[in-house]
Amino acid sequence: MEKALIVNDVTGDRIPVLFNPEEYTVNADATYAQAAIPGRQAPLLQFVHGNMQTLEMELLVDSYEEHRDGSRVLNRAGDDVRTLTRKVTDLLRIDGSLHAPPILVFTWGSLSFTCVLAKATQRFIMFRPDGVPVRARLQVTFNEFCNLEQEAKETKRETADFSKLHVVGQGETLSAIAARAYENPALWRPIALRNHIDNPRVLPVGLELVVPRLPFRDPDTGEVIQ
Repeated sequence: MEKALIVNDVTGDRIPVLFNPEEYTVNADATYAQAAIPGRQAPLLQFVHGNMQTLEMELLVDSYEEHRDGSRVLNRAGDDVRTLTRKVTDLLRIDGSLHAPPILVFTWGSLSFTCVLAKATQRFIMFRPDGVPVRARLQVTFNEFCNLEQEAKETKRETADFSKLHVVGQGETLSAIAARAYENPALWRPIALRNHIDNPRVLPVGLELVVPRLPFRDPDTGEVIQ
């Protein structure tokens, strides 16, 4: 079976999982606020925000025998297993270039989870005669890492009046956005008017635009564009 792999998305370093986990757990939930209304049997629920997904599993780490990743020797037989567990626990340390722990990708078969390591608990279960541990179990929790720009594109949020939100990408123009939204690049003016854009040729990358639905009424002149 294909081996699970932890990849440092910043440096590209790969940490192969010696033994695939027997199982893993993915948790997801959302936060709702309750509004009590007199006379109602149950409170009204208002969505507040979604919460990050978490991925939890237990990993077996063993140095009692020699292990290889292709031609690369991961450990010699009888090595201190902490040299292997440290490769995982060090992912909790701050990366100097990021000023935060590194972003990771945990992959196993069809599972690909972009995340950060949030917790790692080491339990040493086998020792050499001199007391050096050669086998351990790692209970790890990965927290989902969500890129705001990517999340905005995937969610495709709409406002209460069914306008859409669009995050400007590299090299995008109002005409290109209008072509995608309205199937007509000439209909860029409603987007410019709705977002108070004076210079339609200059769109900063990452700018969040409201793309109104058509027909659109110019708030200044009353002209209807459709």
